[in-house]
Amino acid sequence: MYNGLADVSFRVGQACLKANRDPSEITIVAVAKGRSAQEIQEVLQQGISDIGENKVQEAVLKFNQLSAICHLPFAIKWHMIGHLQTNKVKDAVRIFDLIHSVDSLRLAEEIDRQAAKINKVQQILLQIKTSPEETKFGLSPDDAVLVIKQIASLKNIKLKGLMTIAPLVSAPEEARPYFRQLRELRDKIYSLKLTAYSLQLSMGMSDDFEIAIEEAATIIRLGRAIFER
Repeated sequence: MYNGLADVSFRVGQACLKANRDPSEITIVAVAKGRSAQEIQEVLQQGISDIGENKVQEAVLKFNQLSAICHLPFAIKWHMIGHLQTNKVKDAVRIFDLIHSVDSLRLAEEIDRQAAKINKVQQILLQIKTSPEETKFGLSPDDAVLVIKQIASLKNIKLKGLMTIAPLVSAPEEARPYFRQLRELRDKIYSLKLTAYSLQLSMGMSDDFEIAIEEAATIIRLGRAIFER
């Protein structure tokens, strides 16, 4: 049994208490990169229902394995959280419930095209580059506003929110400005009336998720905090 889940639940509760939020607002995505189907099955049996994968090929393998061996009273929700190349979109659309890492209009259009082929409306998040690191993918906040306007006409995708990855920092508090920037972009989108519904914020990982919750995260992506305790 992974004792990390109990610790994570407690820490989420404490962060929500500090921020005057309801813990039920927070979706915990267990990041299963490099984990076996059996390891994933164990956390599913402890109540986790959302699984995140960084690579499409690895996700397809585990999706098929778990479909064969795992019988749960709830449906597994699959999240694509890694960089997505256009040549992998066909497979991604087939298995993922939510794609977090849409970082260009071109990618959004390809997702829309492949989703239309299987009569699916694919839920997506726009990945926003709040960090100055050159290795990070994502749209600038200004470009994000333009892309939201451009994808409004696409019939087979639905924008559910925004995602960002904070840079590696020496202390969790140092990640706050990057999370705050995403929250402020969400608020700008609201003020411009670019959406008629609430947007999810996917931000925060094992080292900094409490700060992300304080800054309005609704989805946190945890690997080590769950699997390595």
